[in-house]
Amino acid sequence: MAKTTVSERARNFGAESRGLLPLAAGTLLILLGLLCAWQTWLIADEDGAKQRLHGAQDEAVRSLQGEIAIERGKIVEAVAGVDPAADRDTLIAQLHRALPQASRIEVYSGSLDEVVHADYRQFGYAKAAQLLAAQTAEGQTLMQTVADGAARQLTLVVPLGVPAKPQAWVWLAFPFTALQQRFESIRVPNGRLELHQEDDRNDRFLLESGSDHSQREATGKPVPGSAFSVVAAPPEAFIVLPRSAWLAGLLALLGIGGGGYLLWRRNRQPAEVATPEPEEPILSNVFENKSETVAPVSARPAPAPAPVAVAVDPTIFRAYDVRGIVGKTLTVEVARLLGQSIGTVMREKGLREIVVGRDGRLSGPELAGALSDGLRAAGIDVIDVGAVPTPVVYYAAYRFNTGSGVAVTGSHNPPDYNGFKIVVGGETLSEGAIQDLYRRIAENRLESDGQGSVRHVDVVPDYIERITSDVQAERRLKIVVDCGNGIPGAVAPQVLEGIGCDVIPLYCEVDGTFPNHHPDPSDPHNLEDLIMAVKQTGADLGVAFDGDGDRLGVVTREGEIVFPDRTLMLFARDVLSRQPGATIIYDVKCTGHLRGQILDAGGSPLMWRTGHSLIKAKMRETQAELAGEMSGHFFFKERWYGFDDGIYAGARLLEILAGDLEERTPEQIFATCPKGVSTPELKIEMTEGEHYRFIEKFRQSATFGDATLTTIDGVRADWPDGWGLVRPSNTTPILVLRFDADNAVALKRIQDVFREQLFAVDKTLKLPF
Repeated sequence: MAKTTVSERARNFGAESRGLLPLAAGTLLILLGLLCAWQTWLIADEDGAKQRLHGAQDEAVRSLQGEIAIERGKIVEAVAGVDPAADRDTLIAQLHRALPQASRIEVYSGSLDEVVHADYRQFGYAKAAQLLAAQTAEGQTLMQTVADGAARQLTLVVPLGVPAKPQAWVWLAFPFTALQQRFESIRVPNGRLELHQEDDRNDRFLLESGSDHSQREATGKPVPGSAFSVVAAPPEAFIVLPRSAWLAGLLALLGIGGGGYLLWRRNRQPAEVATPEPEEPILSNVFENKSETVAPVSARPAPAPAPVAVAVDPTIFRAYDVRGIVGKTLTVEVARLLGQSIGTVMREKGLREIVVGRDGRLSGPELAGALSDGLRAAGIDVIDVGAVPTPVVYYAAYRFNTGSGVAVTGSHNPPDYNGFKIVVGGETLSEGAIQDLYRRIAENRLESDGQGSVRHVDVVPDYIERITSDVQAERRLKIVVDCGNGIPGAVAPQVLEGIGCDVIPLYCEVDGTFPNHHPDPSDPHNLEDLIMAVKQTGADLGVAFDGDGDRLGVVTREGEIVFPDRTLMLFARDVLSRQPGATIIYDVKCTGHLRGQILDAGGSPLMWRTGHSLIKAKMRETQAELAGEMSGHFFFKERWYGFDDGIYAGARLLEILAGDLEERTPEQIFATCPKGVSTPELKIEMTEGEHYRFIEKFRQSATFGDATLTTIDGVRADWPDGWGLVRPSNTTPILVLRFDADNAVALKRIQDVFREQLFAVDKTLKLPF
């Protein structure tokens, strides 16, 4: 038997391997084609699945509307049949006979005085809000639900007598069971339906039906005649291809067709004939061919990374956050790339975990999801804390020891804006670090190993417990809390109740369209409703929060707006009483009286640039115990963590006011903080980037005589009797101006000087003063 040489075995193995390659490739292509075919079916059915779920949603709304109409009809008929002149006990007895299914019936005066002055903790916040809302309701009042121990009650307020001027108000409660059965009887094909109560700040989520754990839609369909809405959560199909049925179908055909062709060619191809092994070379042949050398293979450089296909607008990368218009400069793909860029920076710093949260804007869930996808693609583990105020994201970064967090928020900007506030390794990114994120995206220097995980955590109870366990009001104050339909409405009232205050909620229902007023307490127009509510309810104070909860506004019972720089005076006195000599930072927009107040309290005042990330960086550098901005950002390091938190600042303010040893009113306490004649923040709108160019020209050309100039952030001119400021906003393309003086004459003089200098740069400016 002839021996098989090593070279023969190698050739045979190579021939067999080459024969297997078409088989493997064809089989793989067919499997990929089948996968694409399955994806085609999922994509084609996606809209159908959503339509079926929305059909069930419509059916649930109609069913609940019918049940509510039946109950309302019985109640209205019963109330119309009683004697309005009868005493309260007789009225209640008559109504119980007509409505035996009612679990509770209560009658209140037409003026609702007993509700306005009630102890809401005992009376019930939800019931008080429902009764007070009935006074101003146009048309029929809304049916809603309140918690009664472990059970729920369906409640309604109806007028007794003439609706325009009722003699009394009747509040009725019924078992929630019938409405619950109606909702749960709806067949949900795929996905999930949820029943929410839009104006119940303590428990907006009521019921759910269905089993898929998918992301619910941002808005639900209202149930007419009630405060309820039905929210749909469409099923999330496992789709990995672009959502195009024709493209997925084409890929399926190419995969199955190409794989079939390779297998057909393999079966028709003749067996490979082994070529005879060449004879071993003899010595003469070696010498004859020794001059024939093999050309060396050149080492090619590694190919440069492909450019990013998505066009990213560099103008959304601002001085201390990333912010743009949803669907235009800020898209889901931009959010995903930003997540990858942040993740890449974290990987370089040896960080592997980050907290992600979002505010109440409608675009929040989609953008936060895309951001998390990008972070995970970069190998970062994500802790998703859901819809929470920005300070809760910062708190969670401390609570879970990540040192990193991203708040997806548009802050106080219009509803079509959204953005990202970013902390990496304990540092809030700003200026150069923000621009570095853009450069990484533009140059495609992004990590993409895809190994990151995600887990969902509810950190709000822990945040509330952390504050209320340390901050307490020594006497009860009645407070109106205006959240402007921003995300603080889900947290702030609970915090302020927890420290011992009686809270009257105003616009605390989270609604990303901001239907009542814009959530920006730095604009006096946005505080008009709060001032009215404080006066009507006889509250001690009113507090307001911006859209993501990191800023605080304050109004007194007399309707005075307490500017944040005066609030900072109270905070500085309080902190310095325990931390003598501490550094207190304030921004260039704050009153000139603040410096003297800090010095008088034994502190070290430091003026710095405006911007939450810039202030926090300066706090770390100087080890400051407290900082504040005229915009309403307050940063407590003493007893807290050094980040800006409007909700925590509100709790600390109420602790100071309620702990006054002389038990002075808030007005009397604020009267100790000096004030001159000042303006709020005045704004001049410009095109994107123009405001920066204007300030540069203004800084070079403006002259202010003997004034002391500060140019760390715009131009501020200080005189002995007042000051003026013009600076570029780093969040929107506007110039921000503010003036403050000891009296009206000095204020006008300073404004005239600034007016002359501003017109010297641009005569077409439309000045707001």
